[in-house]
Amino acid sequence: MRKFYPYKRLSRPIALRVTSVVLDLPDGTRDPLETSAYSTQQQAVALGVAGHTDWVSATVGLSATLPPGANAPDAAWSDLRVLAVLTDGETNVRTAVDLGRETEGGLDWSGSLKVLRDDHAGRASLAVCAVGTVEGVQGRSIAETDRSWTVDTVSDEPVDGLRLDVQRASFTKSAREMLRACSDVPWVVDVSARVPTVFVNTDVEGIMGLLDSNGSGVDSKVRDLLVSQMATDVWTAVFHGAIGDLEVEPGGPVFPTDWQGEVLREMLPDVIPGVHVEEALRQVHRRRTGEAGWVELQSRIHYAAARRADATRALAYAIRSLEQMNRESET
Repeated sequence: MRKFYPYKRLSRPIALRVTSVVLDLPDGTRDPLETSAYSTQQQAVALGVAGHTDWVSATVGLSATLPPGANAPDAAWSDLRVLAVLTDGETNVRTAVDLGRETEGGLDWSGSLKVLRDDHAGRASLAVCAVGTVEGVQGRSIAETDRSWTVDTVSDEPVDGLRLDVQRASFTKSAREMLRACSDVPWVVDVSARVPTVFVNTDVEGIMGLLDSNGSGVDSKVRDLLVSQMATDVWTAVFHGAIGDLEVEPGGPVFPTDWQGEVLREMLPDVIPGVHVEEALRQVHRRRTGEAGWVELQSRIHYAAARRADATRALAYAIRSLEQMNRESET
């Protein structure tokens, strides 16, 4: 379901890139981090990568490209501004800065945002939005990024998304009643813990050897396919766990501040495309708690999980390996 606005907007999202990261240290010196501290693919920044445990603040260089039409002469808006917004749900800190247009009439905007160490306990979300005056009303939202960057003030690796605890256990001999009851499946996802945990059933013959294999042949492709299936199950389970444990305030459901919030912000754009994640959260919550459409939404949830598990790539590699093996056996 697409959200409609009572005024004209840009139909495509803003593209956001991190161009530099510099740490400000207690002695007044500055340490420019290498490009390994931020990842465009992961859309994540790791401020612990330099090994400094006492940094005071970080200056993150940003570049944003607006969609075509943003500066059209006949645009429905004026007084265009582009803002970078850093939001931390755990500490309830929100920082916004203006970006500047790089060239007159251009679509590229750039600037920097300062991240204060004392304002953040872990991860914060970085997004960009464009606002303008429309029909005499200031601050109208014109466009925004469709996926936020993650700024991690602790990690030394720029990885976005879900962090898991993977444990191996004999389900039939486990002291956990949950595992003994699931002894005929290869793995189980437990979303009740502080960190989501995947228990791999070592009773399944050959599974550990396959998961631990480091070869480059067909075994590795089957292993990748197995891991992709496991990851799809994990993303599906953690989404349902997060959406089923929401805190609801008078204005509607609010994002959790732990891994549950990360999962929802990551998956909701694919579950309810075309709307802000806050509106997507409200729609999913309404469907789950009473309105029609919860059952129909399951295919979108599975789609979002399969995308994050990179299931298509794993399957394609496995198919190509099997085809190659068949061709070689025929010659």
